[in-house]
Amino acid sequence: MKHEKINNTAMLILSSIVCLLPLILSALVYSDLPEQIAIQWSSTGEAVNYVPKAVAAFGLPLVFTAANLISKIRLMNDPKRESASSAMRKIYMWLIPSISLILIPVALFIALGVNIPITVIAPVIIGIAFILFGNYLPKNRQNYVIGVKLPWTLNNADNWNKTHRMAGYLWILGGIALISGSFFTYQSSAWLIISAIVLVSVIILPFIYSFLLYKMSWEK
Repeated sequence: MKHEKINNTAMLILSSIVCLLPLILSALVYSDLPEQIAIQWSSTGEAVNYVPKAVAAFGLPLVFTAANLISKIRLMNDPKRESASSAMRKIYMWLIPSISLILIPVALFIALGVNIPITVIAPVIIGIAFILFGNYLPKNRQNYVIGVKLPWTLNNADNWNKTHRMAGYLWILGGIALISGSFFTYQSSAWLIISAIVLVSVIILPFIYSFLLYKMSWEK
């Protein structure tokens, strides 16, 4: 138990440091940044949401750090944390720090006038995350933090396993679709259709499948 607490503390500190690393870049380029910095873009690459440069440069790393701490505390205090796949736990632990380390510098460089294809980078990152999660979802056992957490999956191990096996394939296909679709972002309607299909596939279909499994077992 003591060894686990030491490892958890080290993980919290290390992952938080990674989240805060963009602060170094922010300090170096702050004087050259415009007063407003884009942090959200449309499917065609047009900036649609801006924040003051102080918020983007120094506030966002703190927001990611806070989100990272919350996610780690949830995972480390899950009574069934050992049931989650070890690979899934590692991906979950490093997802937020990785996003902070990549997307904040990208936003700053775009603000400085560097031509970066954000409409490709963001979907590719999300798509890779989907593929990684999907690959290990079938190996993920019942827990309260990582996975398709529904009343029926948490109540029945067989429902959980079957739902995650099916969801794993859908997440992998969804990730591939997002990565492929990122190269068609010049067609806004095509990207919206791809995003909608992926959303339905990875969220709604596992929900329906799990519910149907529950109803079938109840009727028996």
